[in-house]
Amino acid sequence: MASSNGVVEAVGRSSTHSISKPNLGSIRLIAGLGVADDAHQGETAQHLSHAAGGPDGPNLRQVHLIHAELHDELRKSGFSIAAGEMGENITARGIDLISLPLGARLILGSSAVVEITGLRNPCAKLDELQKGLMRAVLGRDDEGRLVRKAGVMSIVVSGGEVGIGDPIAVELPPHPHRRLEVV
Repeated sequence: MASSNGVVEAVGRSSTHSISKPNLGSIRLIAGLGVADDAHQGETAQHLSHAAGGPDGPNLRQVHLIHAELHDELRKSGFSIAAGEMGENITARGIDLISLPLGARLILGSSAVVEITGLRNPCAKLDELQKGLMRAVLGRDDEGRLVRKAGVMSIVVSGGEVGIGDPIAVELPPHPHRRLEVV
């Protein structure tokens, strides 16, 4: 059963492997590949650091999503971050993305569906945007475990157009749920 509790705040793509992705009115998701015309589109690993370790591995990082509440938190800490600057394809509001379990599905707009594959591991390139940004997207939970707040990665299950203002519904996988790990 899906619950509708989020909205797409921004979308973007980039044909180069730059850290930031320009904002657009909409993007097109392609099943099994990712975001049309994005540098990370493909069945096999496209992120430079992952492709270097084995370019034949599956691309579990087709679509990067960040929760807009992270941008709010960063602004309160003195950073000036806009949607797309940290490399996300979709900025979502109203969903605690990093708390979702492995395999959770997000229904975006009327037809697109992505499945969460893991957490984004923040990289040092974030500090190129603003000094201290990488550390700002890391934290600790109540049990002292490292929390990576730089969003989640996903694969495209069903394609479609995704645009600003589209609703996002969450569909949880069957129990037992598994925590997200870095992909």
